[in-house]
Amino acid sequence: MDTSRLDLNLLVTLETLLNERNVTRAAARLNLSQPAVSAQLARLRDVFEDPLLLPAQRGMTPTAKALSLLEPLRQALDQVRGVASSHLNFDPATADLTVTIAASDYLQTSVLQPLVLRLRREAPGVRIAVRHMDPAQHAAQMARGDVDLGLMQPIEAAPSLRMRALFHERYVLIARRGHPALEGKADGKATAKLSAKAFAKLEQVIVSPAGGAFSTPVDQALAGLRLKRQVVLSAASFLFVPDIVSRSDLVALVPERLVKGRAAGLQVLPPPLPIEGFDIAMVWHERNQGHAAQRWLREQVLAVVGPRKDVTTS
Repeated sequence: MDTSRLDLNLLVTLETLLNERNVTRAAARLNLSQPAVSAQLARLRDVFEDPLLLPAQRGMTPTAKALSLLEPLRQALDQVRGVASSHLNFDPATADLTVTIAASDYLQTSVLQPLVLRLRREAPGVRIAVRHMDPAQHAAQMARGDVDLGLMQPIEAAPSLRMRALFHERYVLIARRGHPALEGKADGKATAKLSAKAFAKLEQVIVSPAGGAFSTPVDQALAGLRLKRQVVLSAASFLFVPDIVSRSDLVALVPERLVKGRAAGLQVLPPPLPIEGFDIAMVWHERNQGHAAQRWLREQVLAVVGPRKDVTTS
């Protein structure tokens, strides 16, 4: 192959075509006309002596050779992008850019909401696009550049991504103030820890992200004590839970940060039995490691969640 016929623009076009698999979408992403991208594809086919992308019912299908090129091409272009941007200074006060962050509904409320408020003060020109975290797709989304930063449990993160631990979350029990079965104080703190037996007798709401389930590992722990709780409501989102609990005699076990600073009308009690918590980390693609704006964004996330003694970087 005569590599002298290749230039950086052609390689960028090839990467975009392999990601989009559609000439029209690739042209829009490259800010080029569709005929210009088609002409570049013709040149690429000539250089690589392969069709690279074949017409399909929807878009285009890459050939085996094209698929073999994608990852090394992406790595090479990421290195070029890193070199080109490493010297740039980032001024949050004057920055004009958009960043995309993926997180679950609970993390959108507990972390991204205060982050956005902080960015409005520190970097008013930075726009945040929030997407729902899809653990099955997050690695591919970051590889394509569709997502810049993700918040998730470390055990769900792809090993190819960079990761930094943020905090360990624990569960608390919430109930409305004045709940007839709970003795509380005006400040919302319980006078005593609720027993597992008393907890099992209360009507409860649980969260089933997939929808429809009426049991969690908590029920297995209760079964070990020969107890069974009364789950009367299965919600698809944690965001639904605090409001319904504050307006009823239902109780719920929720992540503590979900109600931190949002416990008006609620009592927040220790869990009635040992419940395993979970860790939360932020993850990002290698291409964003040295990017000044992305590095600043990660620092803002750390500032929002607060320090953690056992934070590690990979």
